Amino acid sequence: MTDPRAAKDAARAQARARRDSLSDDRMRAFAADALRDRFLEALVRPGILPDGPVAGYWPLGSELDARPLLLHLRSGGIKAGGRSIALPVSGPRGQALTFRDWDPALPLAAGRYGIQEPGADRPEVVPAVLLVPMLAFDRSGHRLGYGAGYYDRTLDALRAIRPVLAVGMAFAAQEMDAVPHGAHDERLDWILTERETLRFAQ
Repeated sequence: MTDPRAAKDAARAQARARRDSLSDDRMRAFAADALRDRFLEALVRPGILPDGPVAGYWPLGSELDARPLLLHLRSGGIKAGGRSIALPVSGPRGQALTFRDWDPALPLAAGRYGIQEPGADRPEVVPAVLLVPMLAFDRSGHRLGYGAGYYDRTLDALRAIRPVLAVGMAFAAQEMDAVPHGAHDERLDWILTERETLRFAQ
């Protein structure tokens, strides 16, 4: 029998190498803008995006950059309504993420893993929409993360409080046939790439 942890570790190594190979800066900038436009077309303009704060992420390494979308939503662009935007704050491994309001005019601080985070003086936010980075995804709505379980625990905790829309953000090249997953892995509601919009029934 295949060890599910070993299968995930092998998939992570393969997925990270694939994502890291997408090193062309112009392609990355194009993908970030295309993802913003796709999000607006699929979720904002039809009125599907729920009211309330949107939690994004500060890109780590070769992750797809969601900041053009976050800045657009915060500025109140086309039908965006001037959303409150939050970024995650990483606590101890094994715990759900918390989120603080992001003001682009204010400095950020390096968090637990060196990722930029809003300072402790920024108010905490409970998001209605969660943008989720990843190493890989499949067409059943499963994502492959880094193994710490932050987003699975976060989605489980948020969904126990209120409905939250989980939108995965990835390059199209990060797709794999089937992501190894277990009973505690939370599925996404949507996955957006620079090429495609995928919606999953929960």
